[in-house]
Amino acid sequence: MSDPKPPNELAESSSAYLRSAAHQPVHWHEWGDAAFAKAAQQDKPILLDIGAVWCHWCHVMDRESYENGEIARIINESYVPVKVDRDERPDIDARYQMAVSALTGQGGWPLTAFLTPQGKPFYGGTYFPPDDRFGRPGMKRVLESIAQNYKAHRADIFSSADQITDALHGVEKMRREDAGAGRELVDAIIASIRQMFDAQHGGFGTAPKFPHPSALDLLLDAYLETGQSWIPQVVNTTLEHMGRGGVYDQIGGGFHRYSVDERWIVPHFEKMSYDNAGLLGNYLRAFQVTGNEFFREIALGILSFIETVLSNSEGGFYSSQDADVSLDDDGDYFTWTVDEVRAALDEREAAVVAQFYHVDIAGEMHHNPAKNVLFIDQPLEAIAARVRLSPEEVAPILATAKRKMLAARMKRPTPYVDTTLYASWNGMMISVLLEAYKVLGLNSSRDLALRTLDLLMERAYDPARGMGHALVRATRSDGPPQSPRNDFRVSNFDLLDDQVFMTGALLDAYEVTGKRDYYDRAVQLMDTTVKRFMDREHGGFFDTAKDGAERQGALTMERKAFQDSPTPAANAQAVLVLDRLARLAGREDFGAAAQATLDLFAPKAHQYGLFAATYALALINHLRPPIEIVVVGPRDDERTRQLLAAAHQAPRAGKHVLCFEPATLTARDLPAGLSATLPQLPYEGKPLASACVGATCHPPVETAEALNELLQRA
Repeated sequence: MSDPKPPNELAESSSAYLRSAAHQPVHWHEWGDAAFAKAAQQDKPILLDIGAVWCHWCHVMDRESYENGEIARIINESYVPVKVDRDERPDIDARYQMAVSALTGQGGWPLTAFLTPQGKPFYGGTYFPPDDRFGRPGMKRVLESIAQNYKAHRADIFSSADQITDALHGVEKMRREDAGAGRELVDAIIASIRQMFDAQHGGFGTAPKFPHPSALDLLLDAYLETGQSWIPQVVNTTLEHMGRGGVYDQIGGGFHRYSVDERWIVPHFEKMSYDNAGLLGNYLRAFQVTGNEFFREIALGILSFIETVLSNSEGGFYSSQDADVSLDDDGDYFTWTVDEVRAALDEREAAVVAQFYHVDIAGEMHHNPAKNVLFIDQPLEAIAARVRLSPEEVAPILATAKRKMLAARMKRPTPYVDTTLYASWNGMMISVLLEAYKVLGLNSSRDLALRTLDLLMERAYDPARGMGHALVRATRSDGPPQSPRNDFRVSNFDLLDDQVFMTGALLDAYEVTGKRDYYDRAVQLMDTTVKRFMDREHGGFFDTAKDGAERQGALTMERKAFQDSPTPAANAQAVLVLDRLARLAGREDFGAAAQATLDLFAPKAHQYGLFAATYALALINHLRPPIEIVVVGPRDDERTRQLLAAAHQAPRAGKHVLCFEPATLTARDLPAGLSATLPQLPYEGKPLASACVGATCHPPVETAEALNELLQRA
């Protein structure tokens, strides 16, 4: 007997979020021309649901409303329902988030929007319960009311939708002014970040608290350049509280998406690849600057999570891990009762863990008060005193207990991992794993990063269009893919983020390996990006390609991604890679594109404060002379390795390190920006390092000690 046909068309979708709704009685459509044509033909409004597979309240609304037969009947009779995965189509999500926020003052996921058949929004919200509760109107009443109004007041609704759409088209219009971008703008953004700092608990603002990796990167950069004494307090307090809080997975490593409280204790339990990429970079750089071993420990914990949960051994980083296994729990996989701790450990281990991670009969989770979020609120010495042991005795007990608890946790039903490979987030991961190699000397991180880069360039890159957004499985499977090079397909080449983050990854790989192909692909990809995405008249880059074929409904307004929300802003990332390429390739046009982009956003950048951190980083790197360190020598020579380690680990703002085999120091093998100088280095069989600050180059040195001394003076 064959399986019954799913009630809607989502069963074969490439999106895990959409596939999870295939069984629902709602006649869902994927975003596309067919859905808009049907709505126009039947003269029905569109019900748009935007969510994600990791989104807890999206699943709640699915179960409460979209699996409800009566609500599904109303939807199917009166609407054309369309479901969108925000990770798969961030361009659609960004536009309708803007629309719903303008209409209601709120945004987030699930996003629920009501559109005309042409895709123009006229009403919306986020989570709607099935019936009136929590001070929110029920979904059933909303659906019936809008359907009636659409029939009775169709002209008024269309007129209102036209006005809303026209207004939205002007929201993000930016034009360059005479005043360009200067250093004072960086200082203003840093001052704004300082004002938002929570001196008691770390982080910025109040609950709920989100990590802001770009802001911390900016502060670390500023400290290296200026030495301002207040900066270490902000960075150290934030990273220490986050690393000791429940927002960090104390047993399995990695960070949850955000904390619902200001103390970083109770998280929303989903884990996103982009958050962990950004925070890994923070902890690596903070360790490099401060030497604080705790930061190194957290960095290794994040790496462990990435490598064991988000990685495929043949290359590729998955996008997210869900918060829950089912709708009946709330982070149950990650939390612990006293009895669960005692079952996993012996008596002494359980006593130490209960003290160290604050495990008690009454926990922090409202749905199950016995469940505890693990967090550290006291130093090891205080815990040792309570259990009448020395700190030296407690540390190995904790290490053993963590291994046992992780083994016990792995026997629990595991939250879903979305195995989609998004190019932009993979680009971020590639870059930060190469950073882990440079700071911590981890060859395994370098190798995984390069395997991923090679996979994406092989399967998701088109020289004419650039990078595709999503590398997805060609066939459905409940488990992680085992052979990504053979069973993945690519989709959507029209998003800016994928181009600029992958260009950055290619440049980082070129610096680490010296392989010319990575550099050539970076230049080629940026040329394509400028052609397809840049606004040559006003400066800046559109978030979708000018020649893109992917429909965005009626909200086709121009957008130039500027805010760090939730990932670093694509326009700022474009500036960072343009400036790197302008120097390496000797391309004045790339430098001019970077300047035009910075100038475009300069008049409004200070208004964004914390959310303009990547812009400030791009601006300061554009303004100051770069530090470029070149190491020449056989890579298998211990002297070369020592020079490279010294160059990589030296904490300097604006630093880039390249390594070349002696045989490649020819004008033919080098980028144009290096071909006039590097062949002149006096290499005579002994590895050497040369450091240049802007256009000033220092005499080469041959030992790590001499290089360290040089970098302290330069």
